[in-house]
Amino acid sequence: MAPVPPSDHDVVEKQLKDIIQDLYQTMVQVHSYDPSSSKPSDEVLKYTVDLIEDHLCKLYDSVTPTSSGPGRKVTLPDVPPELIAYVDGGRNPDIYTREFVEVARRNNQLVKGKMEAFGSMRDTLAREMERGVGELRGDVERVLEGTGGRKS
Repeated sequence: MAPVPPSDHDVVEKQLKDIIQDLYQTMVQVHSYDPSSSKPSDEVLKYTVDLIEDHLCKLYDSVTPTSSGPGRKVTLPDVPPELIAYVDGGRNPDIYTREFVEVARRNNQLVKGKMEAFGSMRDTLAREMERGVGELRGDVERVLEGTGGRKS
């Protein structure tokens, strides 16, 4: 998935800051809530919760993918849950990325080795089949051509 353009990122960041501010205001309202008082604290709390809902809806609308064009919406990149757990554990995400790249490189080398080994086996099998069963030469050549093999 492509990175979020800076202007879209700024919009989402501001919306998230608004939501955090609303949550803080809700915390203050809940802490000072007094059901026995004649103050309109329940109205203020209701207004704050409604404000959170509005800001969450705006955030959802701005990050929900739609068709491109005028009024296109932001698509946030997917963050793997493993990375979130790694950062929650107090570890550096750069180290996670480095380890991930190293594992991917190692796996790519392993798969490349397997592909080369199977290719070599395919070529050897084709060569031996042509020697042993000459009438299959056309079929063997067709299979080699279809699988990217080289005839020797």
